[in-house]
Amino acid sequence: MTPRTRLVVLGLDGLALPMARRLCELTDLPALASLVHDSRAMQVASELPELSPVNWTSFFTACGPGEHGVYGFTRLDPANYALSITDSSHVSTPTIFDRLSSQGLVSKVLNLPNTYPAKPLRGMLVAGFVAPELSRAVHPPVLAAILARQGYILEAETARGRAEPDLLLDGLTRSLASRQAALDLLWGGLDFDLFVYVLTETDRLFHFFLDAVLDPSHWLHDRCMKLLRLWDAAVADALERYDALPEPKRLVVLADHGFTPLITEVDVNAWLMRAGFLRLLPGSDHSESGQWDATRIAPESRAFALDPGRIYLHDRERFGRGRLNRREALALREDIRQGLLELRFEGQPVLEAVHRGEELYQGPQAHHAPDLVCVGHPGFDLKAKFDRREIFGLFGRTGTHTTRDAIFWDSQGSNPALLRDTGKLVLNHFGLTT
Repeated sequence: MTPRTRLVVLGLDGLALPMARRLCELTDLPALASLVHDSRAMQVASELPELSPVNWTSFFTACGPGEHGVYGFTRLDPANYALSITDSSHVSTPTIFDRLSSQGLVSKVLNLPNTYPAKPLRGMLVAGFVAPELSRAVHPPVLAAILARQGYILEAETARGRAEPDLLLDGLTRSLASRQAALDLLWGGLDFDLFVYVLTETDRLFHFFLDAVLDPSHWLHDRCMKLLRLWDAAVADALERYDALPEPKRLVVLADHGFTPLITEVDVNAWLMRAGFLRLLPGSDHSESGQWDATRIAPESRAFALDPGRIYLHDRERFGRGRLNRREALALREDIRQGLLELRFEGQPVLEAVHRGEELYQGPQAHHAPDLVCVGHPGFDLKAKFDRREIFGLFGRTGTHTTRDAIFWDSQGSNPALLRDTGKLVLNHFGLTT
């Protein structure tokens, strides 16, 4: 009987390679140090926009947004302008798990973002964020009752993160314990060909407390280091399980994007309003849901943005209230692009690039792509709210994503260029082509 050629993928959400090396200088993180000081430690570039749902979906479909159709956390209905959260039902291509299942191969998947609601596969799956309901986050369904009895939590409370640090740090400690208990459950029996295990705690910690992580004099620094040591123990647990597997086997460690200290948030819709491109219908700017209320986009608007810096021209061929024809829209696009490239904050250029959509995206879902995609210089966190009037501001976060320095490590020493290529690596490992 031919032995299984097992592949284990360990996801470390939001971990940049330079940041990982800095963390190892700040405290004792032996598991992380074993990876980042290895000659196989590399960096992989994120898909754009550099958001978790875009990049993890690119990993688990082995293709880019122009094919799988996920461009951000939110989607806009072009008829009524309502925003909804992107989830697995919006993924337009087969996943690597579908491909492996069709070949009789077993996948175990734990805490992988944008896999909610869980879809059937040959194996087991526990979805990662955004996952509001445990009963729909698992396959097979019987897992929900088992995990509930273990006290499994899908996501730590982050809405009050900066204001209530104990709440967030305690929640991240509990989520780590949940992941490890679930790992015990899914790993048992070693009846898998592919195992994907994602830890998201670094992303949450860095968004709200990167200042405390990097500054030993910060009053929360020791608490953050304690959490990181617990996280490192979880990483060590996964690595030890892998080490105990029989040959042949392969380990891949990757992140979806990196992190850097925040300079300021930059609201692209506020800039579009100030420049006269976006107008909003009357409504409340102070309700809890106001920041997501895209239904206020007025017919005379010529452009609007969705998270984080996806700009859509208000083209009547795409949007129910749009008034621009395509020729007008494309001419306007260059004006917006040049205006944004000239944007400064305290003398610093804000945007590294403003890409035209067709430069980034090809495939059957490219017609849903944004017309422009903004990429900030490191430290500038792009937003697209509908309740802000100031372009720049700080709102309780201290860290933001980066695009080109996500950690990547492969026991076989491969060097993928983009996140989608890491999914291709998985398929190729099992003899499947993309």
